[in-house]
Amino acid sequence: MSEFKRIPPEQALALKQAGAVVVDIRDPQAFAAGHISGARHLDNQSVPDFIRSADLDAPTLVVCYHGNSSQSAAAYLVNQGFSDVYSIDGGFELWRATFPAETAQGTAE
Repeated sequence: MSEFKRIPPEQALALKQAGAVVVDIRDPQAFAAGHISGARHLDNQSVPDFIRSADLDAPTLVVCYHGNSSQSAAAYLVNQGFSDVYSIDGGFELWRATFPAETAQGTAE
């Protein structure tokens, strides 16, 4: 069984630019207020559909507020069969501070 990896925003940006899937597990209001450009919002209701339709071998980046909850979510995805999962250290807060131009607002991503 593979394990997820913790990576800094700089490494996450490189993976994102190479086509990695970005999933954001924060609450819908926080996601709408700001998220990583191209990220997909996941919650308890949408995660089963996401898992069913996902490429389990595609690099998948998981982000939360500060990088703690994303570790649990990343471990969950690994347990569901995902093989290349990353938790972004520092979460969206560090991402936004590091790459403000790589953020978006709204719910239609």
